[in-house]
Amino acid sequence: MDDHSLDEFRQRWQEELAQAQALRKRRRPRRPEVAPGHGEQASGYLALAQGLLEGAGRPPEARATRAERRDSASRSRSPPAREGTGGGEQLVDQLIRDLNEMDDVPFFDIQLPYELAINIFQYLDRRDLGRCAQVSKTWKVIAEDEVLWYRLCQQDGHLPESSISDYSCWKLIFQECRAKEHMLRTNWKNRKGAVSELEHVADAVLCDVHSHDGVVIAGYTSGDVRVWDTRTWDYMAPFLDSEYEEDESGMQPYVSFVRINSSLAVAAYEDGFLNIWDLKTGKHPAHRFGHEARVQALALGQEDATVATASAFDVVMLRPNEEGCWQVAAEFEVQKLVDYLELVPDTERHPVAVAAAGDLVYLLKADDSARTLHSVYGQPATCLNVSATQAAFGVKSLGWVHEGNKLGVSAVQMDDWKIVSGGEEGLVSVWDYRMNQKLWEVHSRHPVRHIAFDSHSLITAHVPYERVVRSTDLDDFATHRRHRGLVHAYEFAVDQLALQSVLPLCRPSCDTTAGHDCDLALAFPCDGI
Repeated sequence: MDDHSLDEFRQRWQEELAQAQALRKRRRPRRPEVAPGHGEQASGYLALAQGLLEGAGRPPEARATRAERRDSASRSRSPPAREGTGGGEQLVDQLIRDLNEMDDVPFFDIQLPYELAINIFQYLDRRDLGRCAQVSKTWKVIAEDEVLWYRLCQQDGHLPESSISDYSCWKLIFQECRAKEHMLRTNWKNRKGAVSELEHVADAVLCDVHSHDGVVIAGYTSGDVRVWDTRTWDYMAPFLDSEYEEDESGMQPYVSFVRINSSLAVAAYEDGFLNIWDLKTGKHPAHRFGHEARVQALALGQEDATVATASAFDVVMLRPNEEGCWQVAAEFEVQKLVDYLELVPDTERHPVAVAAAGDLVYLLKADDSARTLHSVYGQPATCLNVSATQAAFGVKSLGWVHEGNKLGVSAVQMDDWKIVSGGEEGLVSVWDYRMNQKLWEVHSRHPVRHIAFDSHSLITAHVPYERVVRSTDLDDFATHRRHRGLVHAYEFAVDQLALQSVLPLCRPSCDTTAGHDCDLALAFPCDGI
Protein backbone atom coordinates (compact mmCIF):
# COMPACT_ATOMS: atom_id res chain seq x y z
CA MET A 1 0.00 0.00 0.00
CA ASP A 2 1.44 3.38 -0.98
CA ASP A 3 1.49 6.44 1.27
CA HIS A 4 -1.56 8.01 -0.35
CA SER A 5 -3.69 4.90 0.16
CA LEU A 6 -2.45 4.57 3.74
CA ASP A 7 -3.40 8.17 4.56
CA GLU A 8 -6.81 7.73 2.94
CA PHE A 9 -7.42 4.55 4.95
CA ARG A 10 -6.43 6.23 8.26
CA GLN A 11 -8.64 9.22 7.55
CA ARG A 12 -11.71 7.07 6.83
CA TRP A 13 -11.21 4.81 9.85
CA GLN A 14 -10.81 7.83 12.14
CA GLU A 15 -14.11 9.22 10.77
CA GLU A 16 -15.91 5.92 11.43
CA LEU A 17 -14.34 5.73 14.89
CA ALA A 18 -15.58 9.23 15.72
CA GLN A 19 -19.08 8.41 14.41
CA ALA A 20 -19.20 5.24 16.52
CA GLN A 21 -18.22 7.14 19.65
CA ALA A 22 -20.80 9.87 18.97
CA LEU A 23 -23.48 7.22 18.45
CA ARG A 24 -22.64 5.53 21.78
CA LYS A 25 -22.90 8.85 23.59
CA ARG A 26 -26.37 9.67 22.14
CA ARG A 27 -28.09 6.39 22.85
CA ARG A 28 -28.62 4.77 26.24
CA PRO A 29 -28.48 1.01 25.81
CA ARG A 30 -30.59 -1.19 28.13
CA ARG A 31 -27.97 -3.97 28.05
CA PRO A 32 -24.18 -3.74 28.16
CA GLU A 33 -22.59 -3.07 24.84
CA VAL A 34 -20.45 -5.73 23.27
CA ALA A 35 -17.23 -4.58 21.70
CA PRO A 36 -16.81 -5.21 18.03
CA GLY A 37 -15.22 -8.55 17.47
CA HIS A 38 -16.85 -10.08 20.56
CA GLY A 39 -20.38 -10.98 19.54
CA GLU A 40 -21.03 -7.97 17.26
CA GLN A 41 -19.53 -7.75 13.83
CA ALA A 42 -17.93 -4.41 12.91
CA SER A 43 -18.02 -3.20 9.32
CA GLY A 44 -16.17 -0.89 7.01
CA TYR A 45 -12.82 0.64 7.78
CA LEU A 46 -13.53 0.29 11.51
CA ALA A 47 -13.66 -3.47 11.02
CA LEU A 48 -10.39 -3.43 9.09
CA ALA A 49 -8.75 -1.37 11.84
CA GLN A 50 -10.13 -3.76 14.47
CA GLY A 51 -8.66 -6.66 12.54
CA LEU A 52 -5.29 -4.96 12.35
CA LEU A 53 -5.28 -4.34 16.12
CA GLU A 54 -6.06 -8.03 16.65
CA GLY A 55 -3.13 -9.05 14.43
CA ALA A 56 -5.07 -10.02 11.32
CA GLY A 57 -2.66 -8.31 8.93
CA ARG A 58 -2.76 -5.14 6.95
CA PRO A 59 -5.72 -3.90 4.82
CA PRO A 60 -6.00 -5.11 1.23
CA GLU A 61 -4.67 -2.87 -1.43
CA ALA A 62 -7.48 -3.75 -3.95
CA ARG A 63 -10.30 -6.25 -4.55
CA ALA A 64 -8.68 -9.68 -4.23
CA THR A 65 -9.54 -12.87 -6.11
CA ARG A 66 -11.06 -15.98 -4.48
CA ALA A 67 -7.64 -17.68 -4.22
CA GLU A 68 -6.11 -14.59 -2.68
CA ARG A 69 -8.98 -14.33 -0.18
CA ARG A 70 -8.41 -17.98 0.87
CA ASP A 71 -4.72 -17.31 1.23
CA SER A 72 -5.43 -14.15 3.26
CA ALA A 73 -7.89 -16.04 5.50
CA SER A 74 -5.29 -18.68 6.22
CA ARG A 75 -2.78 -16.01 7.13
CA SER A 76 -5.28 -14.25 9.42
CA ARG A 77 -5.83 -17.48 11.40
CA SER A 78 -2.10 -17.93 11.95
CA PRO A 79 -0.11 -15.85 14.52
CA PRO A 80 1.40 -12.68 13.08
CA ALA A 81 5.02 -13.00 12.13
CA ARG A 82 7.57 -10.89 13.98
CA GLU A 83 9.74 -10.37 10.96
CA GLY A 84 8.76 -9.03 7.61
CA THR A 85 5.57 -7.27 8.82
CA GLY A 86 7.11 -3.83 8.18
CA GLY A 87 4.24 -1.55 7.17
CA GLY A 88 1.64 -3.56 9.14
CA GLU A 89 3.45 -2.94 12.41
CA GLN A 90 3.83 0.74 11.60
CA LEU A 91 0.13 0.97 10.80
CA VAL A 92 -0.82 -0.76 14.07
CA ASP A 93 1.37 1.65 16.03
CA GLN A 94 -0.28 4.54 14.27
CA LEU A 95 -3.73 3.16 15.05
CA ILE A 96 -2.82 2.88 18.72
CA ARG A 97 -1.74 6.52 18.75
CA ASP A 98 -5.00 7.52 17.12
CA LEU A 99 -6.96 5.67 19.82
CA ASN A 100 -5.03 7.48 22.52
CA GLU A 101 -5.75 10.82 20.91
CA MET A 102 -9.46 10.03 20.66
CA ASP A 103 -9.65 9.02 24.35
CA ASP A 104 -7.54 12.04 25.52
CA VAL A 105 -5.01 9.73 27.24
CA PRO A 106 -1.36 10.77 26.71
CA PHE A 107 0.98 8.02 25.59
CA PHE A 108 4.24 8.31 27.56
CA ASP A 109 6.06 5.11 26.65
CA ILE A 110 8.25 6.71 24.05
CA GLN A 111 10.38 4.17 22.28
CA LEU A 112 13.87 5.55 22.96
CA PRO A 113 17.08 3.69 23.77
CA TYR A 114 17.56 3.48 27.53
CA GLU A 115 21.00 5.11 27.34
CA LEU A 116 19.53 8.06 25.43
CA ALA A 117 16.82 8.53 28.05
CA ILE A 118 19.46 8.51 30.81
CA ASN A 119 21.44 11.19 28.96
CA ILE A 120 18.32 13.34 28.78
CA PHE A 121 17.38 12.84 32.44
CA GLN A 122 20.88 13.68 33.69
CA TYR A 123 20.14 17.39 33.24
CA LEU A 124 17.35 17.25 35.83
CA ASP A 125 17.74 18.02 39.52
CA ARG A 126 16.31 15.99 42.38
CA ARG A 127 12.95 17.81 42.33
CA ASP A 128 12.44 17.29 38.61
CA LEU A 129 13.42 13.63 38.87
CA GLY A 130 10.81 13.19 41.60
CA ARG A 131 8.15 14.72 39.37
CA CYS A 132 9.15 12.58 36.39
CA ALA A 133 8.94 9.44 38.52
CA GLN A 134 5.20 10.13 38.98
CA VAL A 135 4.45 10.21 35.24
CA SER A 136 4.45 6.51 34.38
CA LYS A 137 6.11 3.25 35.28
CA THR A 138 8.61 3.60 32.46
CA TRP A 139 9.61 7.09 33.55
CA LYS A 140 9.81 5.94 37.17
CA VAL A 141 12.37 3.28 36.23
CA ILE A 142 14.42 5.85 34.34
CA ALA A 143 14.16 8.56 37.02
CA GLU A 144 15.38 6.17 39.74
CA ASP A 145 18.39 4.88 37.83
CA GLU A 146 21.52 4.54 39.96
CA VAL A 147 23.64 6.58 37.56
CA LEU A 148 21.44 9.65 37.96
CA TRP A 149 21.39 9.62 41.76
CA TYR A 150 25.10 8.81 42.00
CA ARG A 151 25.78 11.86 39.85
CA LEU A 152 23.59 14.01 42.10
CA CYS A 153 25.54 12.83 45.15
CA GLN A 154 28.81 13.76 43.47
CA GLN A 155 27.53 17.18 42.41
CA ASP A 156 26.40 18.02 45.96
CA GLY A 157 29.70 16.83 47.46
CA HIS A 158 28.34 13.72 49.19
CA LEU A 159 30.77 10.76 49.36
CA PRO A 160 33.17 12.24 46.78
CA GLU A 161 35.62 9.33 46.95
CA SER A 162 33.00 6.60 46.43
CA SER A 163 32.32 4.71 43.22
CA ILE A 164 28.92 3.77 41.84
CA SER A 165 29.40 0.13 42.81
CA ASP A 166 29.87 0.90 46.52
CA TYR A 167 26.13 1.14 47.23
CA SER A 168 23.07 -0.57 45.77
CA CYS A 169 20.57 2.31 46.17
CA TRP A 170 22.06 5.73 45.56
CA LYS A 171 18.71 7.45 45.87
CA LEU A 172 18.46 6.28 49.48
CA ILE A 173 22.08 7.33 50.09
CA PHE A 174 21.30 10.76 48.69
CA GLN A 175 18.30 11.12 50.98
CA GLU A 176 20.35 10.08 54.02
CA CYS A 177 23.10 12.58 53.15
CA ARG A 178 20.53 15.35 52.76
CA ALA A 179 18.98 14.47 56.12
CA LYS A 180 22.38 14.47 57.79
CA GLU A 181 23.23 17.82 56.23
CA HIS A 182 19.97 19.27 57.53
CA MET A 183 20.65 17.85 61.00
CA LEU A 184 24.15 19.38 61.07
CA ARG A 185 22.87 22.77 60.00
CA THR A 186 20.17 22.65 62.68
CA ASN A 187 22.76 21.75 65.32
CA TRP A 188 24.95 24.63 64.19
CA LYS A 189 22.07 27.07 64.51
CA ASN A 190 20.82 25.74 67.87
CA ARG A 191 24.29 25.29 69.39
CA LYS A 192 23.87 21.56 69.97
CA GLY A 193 26.85 19.22 70.16
CA ALA A 194 29.86 18.27 72.22
CA VAL A 195 32.98 20.26 73.08
CA SER A 196 36.42 19.01 74.04
CA GLU A 197 39.55 20.79 75.19
CA LEU A 198 42.76 19.48 73.65
CA GLU A 199 45.32 18.42 76.21
CA HIS A 200 47.86 21.06 77.13
CA VAL A 201 51.59 20.76 77.76
CA ALA A 202 52.49 21.02 81.42
CA ASP A 203 54.57 24.05 82.51
CA ALA A 204 54.05 25.76 79.15
CA VAL A 205 51.94 28.49 77.56
CA LEU A 206 50.28 28.18 74.17
CA CYS A 207 52.02 30.25 71.46
CA ASP A 208 50.34 29.42 68.14
CA VAL A 209 47.79 26.99 66.67
CA HIS A 210 46.94 25.92 63.13
CA SER A 211 44.83 23.14 61.59
CA HIS A 212 44.13 21.47 58.27
CA ASP A 213 41.28 19.05 57.56
CA GLY A 214 40.77 18.23 61.25
CA VAL A 215 44.48 17.84 62.10
CA VAL A 216 45.62 20.39 64.71
CA ILE A 217 49.20 21.53 65.43
CA ALA A 218 50.18 23.66 68.42
CA GLY A 219 53.44 25.26 69.61
CA TYR A 220 54.34 26.18 73.21
CA THR A 221 56.77 28.29 75.17
CA SER A 222 58.65 25.13 76.11
CA GLY A 223 59.62 24.63 72.45
CA ASP A 224 57.31 21.62 72.12
CA VAL A 225 55.20 21.04 69.00
CA ARG A 226 52.22 18.68 69.21
CA VAL A 227 49.80 17.30 66.63
CA TRP A 228 46.23 16.02 67.15
CA ASP A 229 43.91 14.27 64.72
CA THR A 230 40.39 15.29 65.75
CA ARG A 231 38.83 13.20 62.96
CA THR A 232 39.65 10.00 64.86
CA TRP A 233 40.00 11.64 68.29
CA ASP A 234 43.64 10.66 68.49
CA TYR A 235 44.28 12.21 71.89
CA MET A 236 47.76 10.64 72.13
CA ALA A 237 49.20 13.65 70.30
CA PRO A 238 52.83 13.02 69.33
CA PHE A 239 55.61 15.51 69.99
CA LEU A 240 57.60 16.55 66.92
CA ASP A 241 61.33 16.56 67.64
CA SER A 242 63.03 19.93 67.27
CA GLU A 243 66.66 18.67 67.40
CA TYR A 244 67.62 21.45 69.79
CA GLU A 245 70.45 20.63 72.17
CA GLU A 246 69.37 21.56 75.66
CA ASP A 247 71.68 24.04 77.35
CA GLU A 248 72.55 24.19 81.00
CA SER A 249 69.26 25.75 81.97
CA GLY A 250 67.33 23.21 79.92
CA MET A 251 65.29 25.88 78.09
CA GLN A 252 64.49 25.94 74.36
CA PRO A 253 63.38 28.91 72.26
CA TYR A 254 59.69 29.68 72.15
CA VAL A 255 57.66 28.54 69.17
CA SER A 256 56.58 31.63 67.24
CA PHE A 257 54.42 30.11 64.49
CA VAL A 258 53.17 26.68 63.40
CA ARG A 259 51.56 25.58 60.12
CA ILE A 260 50.34 22.22 58.79
CA ASN A 261 48.84 20.75 55.62
CA SER A 262 48.17 17.22 54.41
CA SER A 263 51.88 16.27 54.15
CA LEU A 264 54.03 18.85 55.98
CA ALA A 265 54.29 20.50 59.39
CA VAL A 266 56.32 23.69 59.91
CA ALA A 267 57.37 25.52 63.07
CA ALA A 268 59.28 28.81 63.43
CA TYR A 269 61.16 29.63 66.64
CA GLU A 270 62.08 32.85 68.42
CA ASP A 271 65.76 32.52 67.45
CA GLY A 272 64.90 32.69 63.72
CA PHE A 273 65.21 28.99 62.91
CA LEU A 274 62.63 27.01 60.97
CA ASN A 275 61.88 23.28 61.20
CA ILE A 276 60.01 21.40 58.44
CA TRP A 277 58.64 17.91 59.14
CA ASP A 278 57.38 15.39 56.61
CA LEU A 279 54.37 13.77 58.27
CA LYS A 280 54.74 10.63 56.16
CA THR A 281 58.34 9.84 57.08
CA GLY A 282 58.47 10.52 60.81
CA LYS A 283 58.68 13.12 63.56
CA HIS A 284 62.26 14.22 62.87
CA PRO A 285 62.76 17.43 60.84
CA ALA A 286 63.30 16.89 57.11
CA HIS A 287 64.82 20.38 56.68
CA ARG A 288 66.12 23.17 58.90
CA PHE A 289 66.49 26.77 57.78
CA GLY A 290 67.81 29.78 59.72
CA HIS A 291 67.22 33.55 59.61
CA GLU A 292 69.39 36.20 61.14
CA ALA A 293 66.42 37.81 62.88
CA ARG A 294 63.17 36.64 64.45
CA VAL A 295 60.53 35.18 62.13
CA GLN A 296 57.57 37.58 62.00
CA ALA A 297 55.20 35.64 59.73
CA LEU A 298 54.93 32.11 58.35
CA ALA A 299 52.88 30.59 55.52
CA LEU A 300 52.49 27.07 54.14
CA GLY A 301 50.82 26.04 50.88
CA GLN A 302 47.43 24.37 51.23
CA GLU A 303 48.35 21.37 49.10
CA ASP A 304 51.87 21.83 47.69
CA ALA A 305 55.21 21.84 49.51
CA THR A 306 55.91 25.59 49.54
CA VAL A 307 56.93 27.53 52.67
CA ALA A 308 57.16 31.33 52.97
CA THR A 309 58.72 33.21 55.88
CA ALA A 310 59.07 36.90 56.75
CA SER A 311 62.02 38.07 58.85
CA ALA A 312 62.89 41.75 59.29
CA PHE A 313 62.23 43.34 55.85
CA ASP A 314 62.84 40.14 53.86
CA VAL A 315 60.39 37.51 52.60
CA VAL A 316 61.80 34.11 51.57
CA MET A 317 60.02 31.28 49.71
CA LEU A 318 61.28 27.69 50.12
CA ARG A 319 60.34 24.58 48.17
CA PRO A 320 61.99 21.22 47.36
CA ASN A 321 63.52 20.51 43.97
CA GLU A 322 63.06 17.37 41.89
CA GLU A 323 65.56 15.47 44.07
CA GLY A 324 63.67 16.42 47.25
CA CYS A 325 66.28 18.90 48.52
CA TRP A 326 64.87 22.13 49.91
CA GLN A 327 66.10 25.36 48.36
CA VAL A 328 65.24 29.07 48.16
CA ALA A 329 62.73 29.64 45.34
CA ALA A 330 62.38 33.45 45.66
CA GLU A 331 63.42 36.39 47.89
CA PHE A 332 61.74 39.79 48.31
CA GLU A 333 62.47 43.02 50.15
CA VAL A 334 59.57 45.13 51.46
CA GLN A 335 59.36 48.57 53.06
CA LYS A 336 57.61 47.60 56.29
CA LEU A 337 57.67 44.71 58.71
CA VAL A 338 55.32 41.94 57.59
CA ASP A 339 52.55 41.01 60.03
CA TYR A 340 50.60 38.41 58.01
CA LEU A 341 51.67 36.19 55.12
CA GLU A 342 49.68 33.78 52.94
CA LEU A 343 50.52 31.68 49.87
CA VAL A 344 48.17 31.78 46.87
CA PRO A 345 46.93 28.25 45.98
CA ASP A 346 47.10 26.67 42.52
CA THR A 347 50.14 28.60 41.29
CA GLU A 348 51.97 25.48 39.99
CA ARG A 349 55.70 26.07 39.44
CA HIS A 350 55.95 29.77 40.34
CA PRO A 351 54.84 30.48 43.94
CA VAL A 352 52.82 33.62 44.69
CA ALA A 353 52.33 35.14 48.15
CA VAL A 354 50.31 38.01 49.67
CA ALA A 355 51.78 39.90 52.64
CA ALA A 356 50.13 42.44 54.95
CA ALA A 357 52.58 44.93 56.45
CA GLY A 358 50.85 47.57 58.56
CA ASP A 359 48.51 49.48 56.27
CA LEU A 360 49.96 47.99 53.06
CA VAL A 361 49.19 44.73 51.28
CA TYR A 362 51.91 43.35 48.98
CA LEU A 363 51.69 40.91 46.07
CA LEU A 364 54.84 38.78 45.84
CA LYS A 365 55.46 36.79 42.65
CA ALA A 366 58.51 34.68 41.91
CA ASP A 367 60.90 36.27 39.38
CA ASP A 368 59.35 39.68 40.07
CA SER A 369 59.71 42.46 42.62
CA ALA A 370 57.22 43.17 45.39
CA ARG A 371 54.20 45.20 44.27
CA THR A 372 51.70 47.08 46.42
CA LEU A 373 48.35 45.36 46.02
CA HIS A 374 46.29 47.68 48.23
CA SER A 375 46.60 50.37 50.88
CA VAL A 376 44.08 50.87 53.68
CA TYR A 377 45.30 54.39 54.49
CA GLY A 378 46.45 54.28 58.07
CA GLN A 379 44.33 51.37 59.27
CA PRO A 380 46.49 48.30 60.06
CA ALA A 381 45.37 44.89 58.86
CA THR A 382 44.41 42.39 61.58
CA CYS A 383 44.03 39.19 59.53
CA LEU A 384 44.56 37.93 55.97
CA ASN A 385 43.17 35.20 53.77
CA VAL A 386 43.61 34.49 50.06
CA SER A 387 42.16 32.28 47.33
CA ALA A 388 43.30 31.58 43.79
CA THR A 389 41.90 34.89 42.51
CA GLN A 390 41.05 37.07 45.55
CA ALA A 391 42.57 38.37 48.78
CA ALA A 392 40.63 39.35 51.94
CA PHE A 393 41.93 41.09 55.03
CA GLY A 394 40.46 42.56 58.20
CA VAL A 395 41.00 46.08 59.54
CA LYS A 396 41.16 46.88 63.23
CA SER A 397 38.80 49.86 63.13
CA LEU A 398 36.17 47.90 61.19
CA GLY A 399 34.07 44.90 62.16
CA TRP A 400 30.47 44.16 63.07
CA VAL A 401 28.43 47.30 63.61
CA HIS A 402 25.95 45.80 66.09
CA GLU A 403 27.00 43.48 68.94
CA GLY A 404 30.24 42.56 67.20
CA ASN A 405 33.88 42.26 68.21
CA LYS A 406 34.54 45.56 69.98
CA LEU A 407 38.35 45.28 69.96
CA GLY A 408 38.69 44.11 66.36
CA VAL A 409 38.34 40.88 64.41
CA SER A 410 41.35 38.61 64.86
CA ALA A 411 40.15 35.48 62.95
CA VAL A 412 37.29 34.78 60.56
CA GLN A 413 35.98 32.08 58.22
CA MET A 414 32.79 31.71 56.20
CA ASP A 415 30.92 29.24 54.00
CA ASP A 416 27.71 29.40 51.96
CA TRP A 417 25.45 30.47 54.86
CA LYS A 418 27.41 31.30 58.03
CA ILE A 419 30.37 33.29 59.32
CA VAL A 420 32.44 32.36 62.37
CA SER A 421 34.48 35.27 63.73
CA GLY A 422 36.86 35.63 66.62
CA GLY A 423 37.86 38.85 68.38
CA GLU A 424 40.68 40.25 70.42
CA GLU A 425 38.45 40.15 73.51
CA GLY A 426 38.16 36.32 73.21
CA LEU A 427 34.63 36.21 71.80
CA VAL A 428 33.74 33.55 69.21
CA SER A 429 30.57 34.46 67.30
CA VAL A 430 28.57 32.47 64.77
CA TRP A 431 26.52 34.54 62.31
CA ASP A 432 23.89 33.69 59.73
CA TYR A 433 24.78 36.35 57.17
CA ARG A 434 21.75 35.58 54.99
CA MET A 435 19.47 36.61 57.87
CA ASN A 436 21.94 39.24 59.13
CA GLN A 437 21.78 37.98 62.71
CA LYS A 438 24.01 36.38 65.32
CA LEU A 439 23.19 32.75 66.16
CA TRP A 440 25.30 32.23 69.28
CA GLU A 441 28.62 33.09 70.91
CA VAL A 442 31.13 31.72 73.43
CA HIS A 443 33.75 33.65 75.35
CA SER A 444 37.19 32.90 76.72
CA ARG A 445 39.87 34.94 78.44
CA HIS A 446 42.39 35.21 75.61
CA PRO A 447 42.19 36.54 72.03
CA VAL A 448 41.02 34.21 69.29
CA ARG A 449 43.98 33.50 67.01
CA HIS A 450 42.69 30.57 64.96
CA ILE A 451 39.28 29.47 63.64
CA ALA A 452 38.69 26.52 61.32
CA PHE A 453 35.45 24.67 60.66
CA ASP A 454 33.81 22.26 58.26
CA SER A 455 30.27 20.91 58.02
CA HIS A 456 30.39 19.02 61.35
CA SER A 457 33.23 20.45 63.48
CA LEU A 458 34.76 23.70 64.69
CA ILE A 459 38.26 24.32 66.07
CA THR A 460 39.08 27.51 67.99
CA ALA A 461 42.33 28.57 69.65
CA HIS A 462 42.66 31.24 72.36
CA VAL A 463 46.31 32.34 72.59
CA PRO A 464 47.32 34.61 75.49
CA TYR A 465 49.13 37.91 75.01
CA GLU A 466 51.61 37.19 77.79
CA ARG A 467 53.83 34.20 77.26
CA VAL A 468 54.78 33.97 80.90
CA VAL A 469 54.83 30.55 82.50
CA ARG A 470 52.83 30.51 85.71
CA SER A 471 53.62 28.13 88.53
CA THR A 472 51.65 24.88 88.42
CA ASP A 473 51.68 24.69 92.23
CA LEU A 474 48.87 27.22 92.50
CA ASP A 475 46.04 26.24 94.76
CA ASP A 476 43.46 27.33 92.20
CA PHE A 477 44.11 25.12 89.18
CA ALA A 478 41.38 26.86 87.15
CA THR A 479 43.23 30.17 87.53
CA HIS A 480 46.38 28.60 86.16
CA ARG A 481 44.48 27.08 83.26
CA ARG A 482 43.14 30.46 82.19
CA HIS A 483 46.67 31.77 81.72
CA ARG A 484 48.05 28.99 79.51
CA GLY A 485 45.67 29.27 76.53
CA LEU A 486 42.95 26.97 75.22
CA VAL A 487 42.27 24.87 72.12
CA HIS A 488 38.65 23.75 71.75
CA ALA A 489 37.19 21.19 69.35
CA TYR A 490 33.42 21.31 68.80
CA GLU A 491 31.55 18.37 67.24
CA PHE A 492 28.04 18.92 65.85
CA ALA A 493 27.44 15.43 64.39
CA VAL A 494 25.37 14.20 67.32
CA ASP A 495 24.70 10.79 65.77
CA GLN A 496 28.44 10.01 65.86
CA LEU A 497 29.08 10.97 69.46
CA ALA A 498 29.90 8.43 72.14
CA LEU A 499 31.84 8.32 75.39
CA GLN A 500 34.91 7.06 73.55
CA SER A 501 34.93 10.08 71.26
CA VAL A 502 35.55 12.56 74.09
CA LEU A 503 39.16 13.32 74.93
CA PRO A 504 40.42 11.98 78.27
CA LEU A 505 41.00 15.48 79.61
CA CYS A 506 37.26 16.15 79.29
CA ARG A 507 36.28 13.01 81.20
CA PRO A 508 35.77 14.13 84.79
CA SER A 509 36.39 11.80 87.69
CA CYS A 510 32.77 12.21 88.84
CA ASP A 511 29.89 10.19 87.43
CA THR A 512 28.10 13.06 85.66
CA THR A 513 29.09 12.28 82.08
CA ALA A 514 25.76 13.23 80.48
CA GLY A 515 26.85 16.85 80.09
CA HIS A 516 29.17 16.01 77.18
CA ASP A 517 26.27 15.72 74.72
CA CYS A 518 24.29 18.69 76.01
CA ASP A 519 24.07 22.29 74.91
CA LEU A 520 27.39 24.03 74.40
CA ALA A 521 26.23 26.77 76.73
CA LEU A 522 27.01 24.45 79.67
CA ALA A 523 30.30 24.87 81.49
CA PHE A 524 33.22 22.85 80.25
CA PRO A 525 33.84 19.60 82.16
CA CYS A 526 36.45 19.83 84.86
CA ASP A 527 39.86 18.29 84.42
CA GLY A 528 40.63 14.95 85.95
CA ILE A 529 43.44 15.72 88.39
